[in-house]
Order: sequence, then structure tokens, then C-alpha cells
Amino acid sequence: MRALSKSFAALLIGTASLAATGDEVLAPPEHRRGVEQTFLTFPEWFLVFSPAEYADYVKERTPTEFPFIGHIRQFWQSYGKVYGATREGGYPFNLRYHVMIMVIGLSTTAEYGLRSAYETLVGRLSDLAAGHGLTEEDRFGAAVAQDYVDFIRVLPWYEYDFTGKLARLWRETSLWGPDPLRKWERKYALTTEYAIKAAYGWLIKKGTKASYDAPLLVTAVVVDRLPNGAERALPDLKVLERYPDRSVLVLAPRYDAFMRYAYPLAGGGANFREIAGNRSIIMISVLAPRDWSDYGDAKVLFEQPIITQPETKRVALVVPVASLAAALKGLPARRARLEHVFDY
Repeated sequence: MRALSKSFAALLIGTASLAATGDEVLAPPEHRRGVEQTFLTFPEWFLVFSPAEYADYVKERTPTEFPFIGHIRQFWQSYGKVYGATREGGYPFNLRYHVMIMVIGLSTTAEYGLRSAYETLVGRLSDLAAGHGLTEEDRFGAAVAQDYVDFIRVLPWYEYDFTGKLARLWRETSLWGPDPLRKWERKYALTTEYAIKAAYGWLIKKGTKASYDAPLLVTAVVVDRLPNGAERALPDLKVLERYPDRSVLVLAPRYDAFMRYAYPLAGGGANFREIAGNRSIIMISVLAPRDWSDYGDAKVLFEQPIITQPETKRVALVVPVASLAAALKGLPARRARLEHVFDY
């Protein structure tokens, strides 16, 4: 295990040295981001993965037994792993990112802890009293949960219209019907949740806009070639500069959309040379069967079970930027599905 740790540290430090001594960085200065962010963005995205798991879970089930406490544990364990990777790699301490992670981590710990206690004590009783399956409030909550996940894959959670969803809850669900005890309890639970999140989101939005610059919604990428038809197939791809060796500097959408652009670029034969000004390493996460170990040339940072889907696990892998295209193309044949590319 110690040898593996040393090997992983060597990858982090060695590739960082190569990036520092290689060719000139081509990304415009405003599009350059630190290598440490490919690791530190994981806790943020876990708070997309977790609601996505919840939304899938409650489509046909009540949230009574959803593993909120297990997700709290996974959040903090993953933060420890990615923080350790930044330290082993000798990357700068990104104070703003760590503060942000602590804020969202403590907020989520409080929320999930309260929801776990409530669902165990109150939600379970109303669930036991119900005899006609899911109520319309259960289904409304499940639809909002999925809508919320779709939203936060693109925009910050505090921009979500919880106030509008609260109004719709009372407008679109009846006051009386089958299993009234469950209906009223769910109305209370969802009303409380949406109202608190609306108020807290408003405060976080104010604080974020006062403390942080608006994030760029694009990523500067250098590929060794642009596949034929890429500009038609990828309408949000913007070419900034073409070079004599056929390499191209482009702007691609950031966040969740980045992997939807990275896949066709890789599939079309392009190799990545630089992402957000970095030529060293990048982290990806994949979903794979529980017994999966076909990592290829990638280094495993950590693994997590998908608690509500015990046959599946999440694997965080670190690959050189130059090997990203090959790693993406090889996943389907290796029984793994790309979950996210952490594009700094």
C-alpha cells in the first residue's frame, strides 16, 4: 500500500513537473485554473451525485430508508482523499475552495442528519399508515427531486426556484384523498424543506456573489486536431486559434456539459493536449460493477459503493491529460460508464 501511495505521488509530482517544463501554455490567462481544482471539485459534484441517487431512489419508493448518513460519511471521506492528493502533489493550498467545501459540507451534514432523523421517526410512521402506495405528494416530491438534479448539473443549487415549487405543491396536490395522514405529513415535510432551502439559498447567493467572481461557463481546451464535422456536431464549441501542426485551441462548455463534448472529440480521433491551461493530470469518475478492476493506465484515487445500488461502485481515477481521450474511448469495452470529468 505504501508503494502504491509513493507511485501515485510520483504521478502527481512528475506530471506537474512535465507541465511546468513543457511547451508554452496556450490557454488565455483568464481561462487557466489550478491543477488542484480537478481534485477539489469532487466534493461539489458529490452533491450532484447524491441528489441524483436520491431522485432515482424515490421514483418508486418513499425516502424512509434512504441512506442519508452513509452519504454524509462518503462526502467527508472523499474530501479527505482529494485533499490528500493535492498535498501529495505539492499543489498550492486553495483557501477559497476549501472554505466553500466546508460550507457546503457542513450544510449538507446538517440537512442530511435532520432528514435522516425525521424520516426515521416521523416519515416511517406515516409510511406505515399508508395503504395505497405513493401519495400525490410523494410523487410531486420525486418529480421535483429529479428536476432539481437536472438543474444543478448546469447551474448552482441556490439559483433553483424552491419558492415556485412550494407554491405548486399546494396548488397541484389536493387537501384530501387516500391515506390522508401520509398526505398531510408529506405536505408538511416538503413545505418545510422548500421554504428552508429557498431562504438559505437566498442567503448563500448573496454571500457567493459578494465573495466570489462569477464563474466562467467555458473551458479552454487544446486538442491535437479537430475531428471532421466537430463544429457542426458540437454547436457550443468555439475555435479561438488554429496552429500549423493542426492543433486547435477551443472553448468548450464547462461542468457537466464538458464530458458531453470530450466524448465526441475523443471518439473523433482528437487527443487532449491542454485543459484549462493544464497538461499534467485530470480526474474522472466512473460507475462500474462492484468487482471491476480494469483500470488500464489510470491511477485509482478512491472507490465508493453506490449505497442504494450495491452491485455498482464509483471509482475516482487520475489520468494524464494526454491520455484522457484513450481512457474515455476505452471505458465501454471495460464495463465502466463515465460519470464525470473534473475539468478544473
